Amino acid sequence: MDRPEAADNFLVPNATFIVELIIFVVILVLLAKYVLPRINGYLDERQRAIRRQFDEAAEAKERAEAAENEYRQLLVEARHEAARIREDAREEGAAIIAEMREQAQDESARIQRHGQLQLDAERQQVLQQLRVQVGTMAMTLASRIVGESLEDEARRNRTVERFIATLESQDPASTRGSG
Repeated sequence: MDRPEAADNFLVPNATFIVELIIFVVILVLLAKYVLPRINGYLDERQRAIRRQFDEAAEAKERAEAAENEYRQLLVEARHEAARIREDAREEGAAIIAEMREQAQDESARIQRHGQLQLDAERQQVLQQLRVQVGTMAMTLASRIVGESLEDEARRNRTVERFIATLESQDPASTRGSG
């Protein structure tokens, strides 16, 4: 009965345990040789794919940041360009206003000169008519006073000219200042 006591002792290995142990080791070897390399290959491939996705995400983020920086730079340049265009427009507007003022002043001066020339011409015409009328009246008056006829044209013109010259020398402001 020695044997049954040994069978009850769990510390003593029996044949089932050794067979189970050998099968376990064989399964471990098979798993290590065939299954684990495939699993490790799949895991490595998955890690490479994840790493690639992280790299692509980092590159996309860098491109997005670069695009955003470029956008901001273009926006700043566009604002500066808009400010420059507004300033150019203001300057051009001021130049146009100055040119229009100058043209208006030139036109005003031309109109004043033309008006002055017209006034001078009318004044000369009025003076000429006045000379003729004064001359005629003076001749009529002189012929009545003197009693002789002053029908001679040359003598009459000389008399009228002397009379007008006398009038102009006595009161030059009245004939010149009135026109």
